[in-house]
Amino acid sequence: MKNYIFLFLAIIFETIATSMLKTSEQFTRPVPSIITVACYAGAFYFLSLTLKTIPVGIAYALWSAVGIVLITLVGILVFKQVPDLPAIIGILLIIAGVVIINVFSKTAA
Repeated sequence: MKNYIFLFLAIIFETIATSMLKTSEQFTRPVPSIITVACYAGAFYFLSLTLKTIPVGIAYALWSAVGIVLITLVGILVFKQVPDLPAIIGILLIIAGVVIINVFSKTAA
């Protein structure tokens, strides 16, 4: 269970980092740039901790999928970037893929 907490922290750090990357304006603004680098470092650190027990493919699939959903929500709520229907369908397919892996795959166990 501890490893999924580490994975959750990695996802949160990655979401913050990606949000700050947008506001850093190509690393021309110091504070968002520093937050971006620090949060990406935290994200990779916590992701590396999960790899002690969670297979890399499963951990990365979860990290990517949940990160995509969260950063899409940030885009909608903070940056007013509303996805179109094909983007929404694609995100739903990513979520379906992660659910299938975690529910039916023996690799995820």
